[in-house]
Amino acid sequence: MPKKGVRRAGMETERLPGKKAKVGASCPLPTKYDHPENVFECLISPIKQDEFFREYWEQKPLLLQRDEPSLALYYQSLFQLTDLKDIVKQGLYYGRDINICRSMNGKKKIFNKVGRVSYEQLKKDFDQRKATIQFHQPQRFKDELWRIQEKLECYFGSLVGSNIYITPPGSQGLPPHYDDVEVFILQLEGEKHWRLYQPTVCLAQGYNVEPEEKIGTPTHDFLLKPGDLLYFPRGTIHQADTPPGVSHSTHVTISTCQNNSWRDFLLDVVPGLVLDTAKEDVEFRKSIPRQLLMKVDLSDSSRQLSGFLRCLADRLEDGRDLRSSDMKKDFIMNRLPPFLGTSFDSLAPGGVLPVIDSIIRLRFKDYTVITVEPDLLDDMHKEMIFVYHSLKNKRQDHMMGDEDMNEERRAETYGLRFPLSHMDALKQIWSSNAVCVKELNLTSDAEKENLVLSLWSEWLVEVV
Repeated sequence: MPKKGVRRAGMETERLPGKKAKVGASCPLPTKYDHPENVFECLISPIKQDEFFREYWEQKPLLLQRDEPSLALYYQSLFQLTDLKDIVKQGLYYGRDINICRSMNGKKKIFNKVGRVSYEQLKKDFDQRKATIQFHQPQRFKDELWRIQEKLECYFGSLVGSNIYITPPGSQGLPPHYDDVEVFILQLEGEKHWRLYQPTVCLAQGYNVEPEEKIGTPTHDFLLKPGDLLYFPRGTIHQADTPPGVSHSTHVTISTCQNNSWRDFLLDVVPGLVLDTAKEDVEFRKSIPRQLLMKVDLSDSSRQLSGFLRCLADRLEDGRDLRSSDMKKDFIMNRLPPFLGTSFDSLAPGGVLPVIDSIIRLRFKDYTVITVEPDLLDDMHKEMIFVYHSLKNKRQDHMMGDEDMNEERRAETYGLRFPLSHMDALKQIWSSNAVCVKELNLTSDAEKENLVLSLWSEWLVEVV
């Protein structure tokens, strides 16, 4: 990564280059690193993680302009216009994989055809209509984007998607708008003229197009060149065009933290907390007042509801476990599999079979979640522990958003189930660098061996 770069942030208008930020040493390219924290720190270099989250994250844009030829070449290797020629041959479809669009009079005009995409038609619309090519989720086809994004999913604990935007000179693909994701933009080819505006909705929870006459003057106005990076929080109004008289522009937008707020977490965990509390507290099981649902104004019930909420808060402060099943499962079901740089056949169980005297250690911890939820295969819906993992997820499905596909993936969510009595033993494995099987907190040697063999069969533990 660069020895020097420009930092520009804040809400004052910025139009001229600033001083180069002084950096003590050059950071290697992201391709040199496998640890999620190192990959992210390389991405935002020369900014350090602590400074980024203290000063910029969810607060204000960060512009990093670097004059580093090796970084520009690396960014260009992530995706180029010419890459589409071979990728299209693998079977891309309009709408699902690619949009052809252009901003005209403040509106997004779509030029999609029906069915499969042909490279010749793409180039024709690109050259003659000056339309932008928007390519959805290129990590399905480009290995280095796959590697970066799956590491960022480990880092953020949230899904990380991407889109490629290729815009001809003298054109703009999208009108001014804001998104509901945290955005990192990497300039890959050519130059892009960006304008950012004060948010009308801070940390927006949806996408919206904003009329030009309502957004005021830009707070930031600048050019991105290959090797440059731009971050801005969700809700930041933005638009970008390729200047006339230059080559086309290609950038990748890497985005994360969609529907990943405290709002979403509360909606996920509070219902389970209410159900658990109602099993122990009869007040939660009493009927609501007669005809309450027939009233227009429900404010009369506010006092009772406040009392129930205080009760739930007291239980949380007393150390009551929270159960996040839907958010955890959605994340693990839809995220990328790990990038191993080799065939997934190598993930077949191998090595020494664990026995009672074996010392084992956890593998792929960042790619697993543990939940407690009802067992739908049991007539009584008895609660069980579920260990889910993303090792067998399909790269080609990542972030494609097809509801039928999501239901199919939900049915194929990979993992194991165990009785609640196994939780302490699982916590031992998850919290230790290594642990002896016979020291696991279970009553019998048979239970200990069966637990470890189940995890070993899913590649989650190995003998050391």
